[in-house]
Amino acid sequence: MQLTATFQDQVAEARSYLLRFARLQLRNDAWAEDVVAETMLAALEKPDSFAGRSSLKTWLVGILKFKIIDCLRAHKREVASSLNTDEDAELEDLLFKQDGHFDGDAYEWPNPESTLQSRQFLEVMDVCIEELPATMGRVFLMREWMEFTTDEICKELKLSSSNVWVLLHRARLRLRECLQIKWFNHDERAINISTRR
Repeated sequence: MQLTATFQDQVAEARSYLLRFARLQLRNDAWAEDVVAETMLAALEKPDSFAGRSSLKTWLVGILKFKIIDCLRAHKREVASSLNTDEDAELEDLLFKQDGHFDGDAYEWPNPESTLQSRQFLEVMDVCIEELPATMGRVFLMREWMEFTTDEICKELKLSSSNVWVLLHRARLRLRECLQIKWFNHDERAINISTRR
């Protein structure tokens, strides 16, 4: 494939999506800008690598994932690991009885397929993910979005597998609570997304 103006334009159009993805994963604007720039440069230097078997955005995200991994490796000493916070204890006290069983009725949520199709829901989900503590959010995104195995996460972040599972559990609890408040309990199902940044 020759480097065409159309290809360059399509890569440039994906920049905001890539930047948002990188910011969610890295929690550092400077690092995110760097990995996105490296991703775009790699794509523009080797347009022949894009075989068209997937969408351009999917291909770019694949490159970005490797750039994020490289960035995390380079900055691994800056990755803080805080597993026990008072906030987590309060959340667990709210959601669980003394005997460890879930305290409360199960909520009826709408059809998951139609909800996931909703762009507004995904924006609320992004807000909830951004509210997670840095390490917890990073572990959640590595596992659920980047599809890392537990062993890969442990190796990259220098965490034990039990720590990873605790962080994933707590992230899911927080996301559930956040979505319950910001999405499922709202009749209007609208929040002002523009105020989150």
